[in-house]
Amino acid sequence: MSIFQVPIGFALAALIGVLGYRRRALSRSGVAGAIVTGGLIFGFAGLSGAALLLTFFLSSSALSRFKESQKESLAEKFSKGSQRDLAQALANGGAAALCAVGWGLTHGPLWWVGLCAALAAANADTWATELGVLSPHAPRLVSNGKTVEVGTSGGISLWGTAAALAGSLLIAFTAFIATLLDPTLSSILPYTYTPILITFAGLAASLFDSLLGATVQAIYYCDVCRKETERHPLHRCGAPTRPLRGWRWLDNDWVNFAATVAGAACAVALWALL
Repeated sequence: MSIFQVPIGFALAALIGVLGYRRRALSRSGVAGAIVTGGLIFGFAGLSGAALLLTFFLSSSALSRFKESQKESLAEKFSKGSQRDLAQALANGGAAALCAVGWGLTHGPLWWVGLCAALAAANADTWATELGVLSPHAPRLVSNGKTVEVGTSGGISLWGTAAALAGSLLIAFTAFIATLLDPTLSSILPYTYTPILITFAGLAASLFDSLLGATVQAIYYCDVCRKETERHPLHRCGAPTRPLRGWRWLDNDWVNFAATVAGAACAVALWALL
């Protein structure tokens, strides 16, 4: 790894962050988050890592704008809007950035697999959220199968699960192409099942995210609107929200981070065993 790779990586991440801000995909603090995570991934994982991160960022940002007006009615349930802030950027890319540093310093294949799976998990969860809410059928809680309103934390549907699979598969396919083209990844080439493993890990992590959302994520209730929400202390209507269930410290950002860590850990464990 060249001594110039890391500063160049941060410069490229800053450029992407500014472009993301202008396209309303990132807030001002989100630009900082993109610079930190993107800089580490670009700087330590090179063009292959950049390809993975850009695939996640561009596809998820595009989907957040897809049928945006139709999703507007669900904004009251989510803690934040479509613009990613610092916490969201770190939640989605933090685990991948740590794996990228490990890969750049050691070139151990487990670090690369973890990087791919962490981003596959983030992409799977984002696709499931952005497309799952458009499902014509009501979702069910992953914990008990109870039918819930669209957008409810922990709710899954066939539509959303298929979207999660597609999002994870996209990252796995990008990783496979990078593995073929990048000489530094030659140690992983013999393992042709790696894309399948990454896809599975990303999908499993997305379902784990839903499980946390259905059981221990902090969920609040607006007595004025009579609706569950992730928003606190105020609902979108301006009324205060009160705790309904879950651990108060475990907001959606921590759930997303836990899911990406779980995705990376799942892929690494399976890759080491197979």
